[in-house]
Amino acid sequence: MTDRFKNKYRILSSRAPWHDYNGGIYFVTINTYNRQRFFGEVVDDGDCHFRMDLSEIGKYADECVIKMESLHDDIHVPLYQIMPHHIHLIIVVDSPSIVETSHCDVSTEDDRLKNVQMQTIANRCGRLSLIISGFKYAVTFFARKNDISFAWQSRFYDRIIRDVDELNHIAAYIENNVPKWGCDELNGINND
Repeated sequence: MTDRFKNKYRILSSRAPWHDYNGGIYFVTINTYNRQRFFGEVVDDGDCHFRMDLSEIGKYADECVIKMESLHDDIHVPLYQIMPHHIHLIIVVDSPSIVETSHCDVSTEDDRLKNVQMQTIANRCGRLSLIISGFKYAVTFFARKNDISFAWQSRFYDRIIRDVDELNHIAAYIENNVPKWGCDELNGINND
């Protein structure tokens, strides 16, 4: 195959080139397309006590995060938060092995075959990419199956967590994301 564009339009990976992503602790953020609020809204239960009121697709995304550990015996998700247009997760990848990704609710072989090219790319990007692509695929599949308007941003953000202090800082950020979002909205700060 000739490369008619000579890599001129190739988008470089946002992953760290010095790390294989097959083991480690990661802070991951997955955004929806154009930051659309597909997953629900932050609501005030009174006295500035905020919580996420998940939409149907938000509830399914929550189920898929919960199922991640049972689908992948080499990962742990000790903390996560679904927000209106993004999801924060801390993901611990224990094993350097790469195995086929299981999906939350995939029922036909045709659907798996459509995803082969993306899985091939994800295999080269390490275990973390396989896990995230499987999760994104499962949520997208559910949305299409249930005629729900939904789309992901094409990439995801990750940070390799290097020490306990950084882990604690990120955990506090995730735990305070909903109250901060709610207070910002009360004060007229745009979270989009």
